[in-house]
Amino acid sequence: MPRGPAQGTPTLSEPLRRERRRILRAVQERIEEVAETAIAVMRTEIPSYALQNEQFFDDVRDQVLTHYRMQLGALAGERDFAPEDLVFSRAAAMRRARAGFGLEDWISAFRVGRQVLWDALLDCAGTSTAAQQAALSLVTPLMRYVDYASTHAAQAYVEYQQHVVADADRERRDLLDQLLAGAAPARGPLLAAAQAYGIGPRSAMMAVVAVCVGDTRTGDLTLAEHGYATSASIGVAGPWAGRTLVVVRHGEVVAVPVVRVGMDAEDICAHFEAVQRRLARDGTILSMGISTVALGAGELPRAYQEARAALDLVPHGGGVAALPRLSPFDYLALRADDLARQLVDPRVRALLEEDRRRGDTLVATIRAFAEADLNLRLAADRLRIHHNTAQYRLRRIEERTGHNPRKIADLVELLVALAIRDGAAEGGERR
Repeated sequence: MPRGPAQGTPTLSEPLRRERRRILRAVQERIEEVAETAIAVMRTEIPSYALQNEQFFDDVRDQVLTHYRMQLGALAGERDFAPEDLVFSRAAAMRRARAGFGLEDWISAFRVGRQVLWDALLDCAGTSTAAQQAALSLVTPLMRYVDYASTHAAQAYVEYQQHVVADADRERRDLLDQLLAGAAPARGPLLAAAQAYGIGPRSAMMAVVAVCVGDTRTGDLTLAEHGYATSASIGVAGPWAGRTLVVVRHGEVVAVPVVRVGMDAEDICAHFEAVQRRLARDGTILSMGISTVALGAGELPRAYQEARAALDLVPHGGGVAALPRLSPFDYLALRADDLARQLVDPRVRALLEEDRRRGDTLVATIRAFAEADLNLRLAADRLRIHHNTAQYRLRRIEERTGHNPRKIADLVELLVALAIRDGAAEGGERR
């Protein structure tokens, strides 16, 4: 139990005791005036208090007067205090916390109350040497009381905030669990929570799954110490108004952004990519997978599985794999396994590996030819080479592989082989 304000008070001579009692009686007689002064200072010095109504200040006045009377009684009787003596103050602290006041405002109110009371004690003491000594003897017990009372008030604030945070976490987890079961809440607190995030039964949503793969400051590779900071950063509104449902669960951070009117999937992808880069600059390295759009809560389980699958496409060093940015061809190539690679014509595989060592000249030609819709002259212009050079390269590719890039089937096989080659190179960096 914390030490009460009277403990440790030095023994005083009888004249000093008489002076102390005189000072304390004088302050007691004008206690309501002192309390009004304290309230006036609080209105001036604490911005959040200045905005409140008279009902609020009736409560403050009652608190100030109760504290002052307890302090004066303690100073006169030199008795100790126990936590139960401050139940009234803890209750007030909970009310302030519930109303949204910051702990710093509550502590500032204690500081103002202490200073005003001290000024009143000095004013009532007078200027005689004995009176000044008696007033000074009150400093230590007065400070102990304020420290004791403010500590208990701060504990009440922390307890309340922990309770609120725990409740909010549970509510978010429960909401996400229901959404991932394919159903939007229809009533009760979860419905209100879903509406706060802009989530309805038919809302267009996406799923984002993030895991921490590194910390450049500490080397910690777990999400445990970064999850809540990460979720706060992910939840920051981007190009849309409102909040985003973000939950830390099972070693990952799951976000459910709503695709609002005037937005598209690319807006969501760009926002989360920017978040990933910002966190990386701050030292937290994330891998993020982003799903395609889910049209309603019924499709969200599918989107969540997509986002988790997309994580497999992220390199080991972190980054973002956004499925809306991939074509089916790109996705299949990135997911190709060893068997798919073995099915590539060995001649094509050999050419692509050799060309990579030489700067991918032939690969650039294949890509440019495909992107130009088999218009060789346009491909040559884009490559900034002569038309005859482009023709020579296509002939060389056909001679080396047996596949003519001018034929659709052969060109598709070359592009597939190239995508598998590039996907395999990235796959070597993946988790």
